[in-house]
Amino acid sequence: MAAPACSPPSVQVREKIEPTVTEAAIFERLLKTLDHFGLQNQLRVAGGWVRDKLLGKDCYDIDIALDNMSGSEFVEKVTEYLSENGEKAQGIAVIPSNPDQSKHLETARMRICDVWIDFVNLRCEEYSENSRIPTKQTYGTPEEDAYRRDLTINSLFYNINTKSVEDYTKRGIADLKSGKIVTPLPPKTTFMDDPLRVLRAIRFGARFDFVLDEKLKEAAASDDVRAALDEKISRERIGTEIDLMVSGNQPFKAMSYIHDLKLFYVVFFGPPSERPKFEPAIPDRCDRLCIAYLDATWSLIQLVGYSSFTDEQRRLSLYAAMFLPFRNTTYISEDKRSKTIAAVDLIFRGALKRKVSDSETVINIHKASEKFWSLIPFLASDDDIQEAKIEWAGDLVDIPVSSKLRVLTGMLLREIKDFWRVALLISTLYKIDPTENLLNKNFQPDMLRDMFKAAENSIIELGLEKVWDVKPLVNGKEIMNTLELKSGGRLVGEWQQKLLKWQLAHPSATSEECLKWMRQKRLKTE
Repeated sequence: MAAPACSPPSVQVREKIEPTVTEAAIFERLLKTLDHFGLQNQLRVAGGWVRDKLLGKDCYDIDIALDNMSGSEFVEKVTEYLSENGEKAQGIAVIPSNPDQSKHLETARMRICDVWIDFVNLRCEEYSENSRIPTKQTYGTPEEDAYRRDLTINSLFYNINTKSVEDYTKRGIADLKSGKIVTPLPPKTTFMDDPLRVLRAIRFGARFDFVLDEKLKEAAASDDVRAALDEKISRERIGTEIDLMVSGNQPFKAMSYIHDLKLFYVVFFGPPSERPKFEPAIPDRCDRLCIAYLDATWSLIQLVGYSSFTDEQRRLSLYAAMFLPFRNTTYISEDKRSKTIAAVDLIFRGALKRKVSDSETVINIHKASEKFWSLIPFLASDDDIQEAKIEWAGDLVDIPVSSKLRVLTGMLLREIKDFWRVALLISTLYKIDPTENLLNKNFQPDMLRDMFKAAENSIIELGLEKVWDVKPLVNGKEIMNTLELKSGGRLVGEWQQKLLKWQLAHPSATSEECLKWMRQKRLKTE
């Protein structure tokens, strides 16, 4: 599945940078620090802030590159200057370098005018013959630092002293205008320096809808770079980049690049030597199907309405879609007493090092989407639901036929809560034949949108939109008193489920009526 082919776009780039009032105030404090201590440093804003300002976009990520001084040394001077002028420095911190994980620079941080500012020194590195971990690191020139950046569009500086943009690679602005993703040095050199730059190149290419340079793509897909990504980069850093792609404005394009550059299995399952034996086995071409599901879901979100979902719901809906082919895939953990673990759990916790709640939510979305699929024919029509057709329905013996749909849907929404729209959206994908339709995009997203909307409207009309917030009419203590039990247990849990179903079938009932039904039900079963 190739990323959408396109010509490099023509990008509007501003001729100069106009700092905001807040940014000007920050820069003024930094320049006055130089004057106060008689320092001869040139202060430069590096990278993304310069790029975004030239593109006319807001940016709140200000990184200051220093010559002849470390970030921590300069932060001490700024702190002293602010203190002498009645202003207290805030949030001072130093983040050490970690060359083993390709984080070569110490970073000092502080807040000025309620904005976080990072301070690093310009760098010039020397490497041993067989390693990309620097053996010697000295203060570099702006040109040396620019060529050590990940991309030419991120190698630009804004010189605070002279109030001018500096383009030491002599192609940063040109590549920005032509919409190209290019590395300052030969791409393989840049990627072996820090293999995470492969993912950054993909992310920026997708974010700005820029075109990846052909030599960059060739280097990114090489065995050496793929192995270096495995060996040198922490899984947390990889997971952060993937999260930014999935949360971005072009998730399908980003994941298509991941596929095209043969990085899908490395990113989401780690090195082959560390992958467990999955059951069922994951097919070799499954990555194409994963990305096709993501593409279909992204299209559906646009059709349904972007604002129908929160940022978190959109993010996890795309993960749930992408990992839908693995929803029934598990493996046996050797270090957890032979426990059966979901493949999705391995991806989130092992390969991406994301939050435990991300894994749990996606797994719950998958489970709920399968249940929703069995309800959609009834939610989207006026047909009466039949208990025999719903395998997971449980005991609905005392529930009127006219109330069964409300009961089942209500119980499902109480399981998935705020993510019910996400599970409903994912369930519509079950309508598509993955081999015949999804991979060839031979399906009608409008039909899936209509199916989703009809089911959503039915849920709202049933009064179930926030059903998980509805309190049970009868609590555990009252159940125990009615059953004449001295302690709780499985029986109380079973009755809680029965009473919730009855309550969903009788939304206007009182607690007294609920208890009366319980007593009658108990007498019938004794």
